[in-house]
Amino acid sequence: MTDPRTYQPSKDALKDRVILITGASDGIGKAVALAAASHGAQVVLHGRSVRKLEAVYDEIVNAGHPRPSILPLDFEKAGPDEYEKLVVALDQEFGRLDGLLHNASMLGERAPIEHHDVAKWMRTMHVNVNAPFILTRTCLPLLKKSADPVILFTSSGVVSNPRPFWGSYLVSKWASDGLMSMLAQELEKQPAMRVNSINPGAVKTNMRLQAYPAEDRSKLREAHTIVAAYLYLLGPDSRGVHGQTINAQ
Repeated sequence: MTDPRTYQPSKDALKDRVILITGASDGIGKAVALAAASHGAQVVLHGRSVRKLEAVYDEIVNAGHPRPSILPLDFEKAGPDEYEKLVVALDQEFGRLDGLLHNASMLGERAPIEHHDVAKWMRTMHVNVNAPFILTRTCLPLLKKSADPVILFTSSGVVSNPRPFWGSYLVSKWASDGLMSMLAQELEKQPAMRVNSINPGAVKTNMRLQAYPAEDRSKLREAHTIVAAYLYLLGPDSRGVHGQTINAQ
């Protein structure tokens, strides 16, 4: 198997692929969106802030890459109708979906279970687990219209190395990996469909700063330096890779 961390995509590795990236307004999501577009993908940029999404949109267009689409949606507040409208819009514009990257997530409260705020726990679980489930469920018909569909969840190092005081974030990432594994097994009889998780590792993002405010950030990788693994898993070169958790570093 190709090492995703050192994967070198061809210029047109993602040409004409329609890829929805959640949390694309900054951090890893933005870096992956820019890289995917630079390799020919038609990216659909999801986020909460229209202003930030428009900035990513302009960066992609100004670089001469395929014109992206913007999809503002707040996972905390969105109901079934918003998800259905999202799928209808994607179907009308593209007729299919080739890739779905669940990148958006929130850290939530880091506190012992004894003192963890219940509302904050439920909020984190909803954004990190329920929203990816709902989005996957509603997008599956579009993904099945693709000749080479990919669903990619985001894992974390806390899954393989659980530790105290990580609260709802740790539990949500366990749940996310469980959802990936279950879905991968459910779709095994559809050989074209690939479902995996990716662990980005320690990256210089705003969420990382929230989790480790005293950390020496000069030692962290920049988001754009880990996109190779994402491009590999979202593109046709990773055919046959299914039901796995892949490290980006």
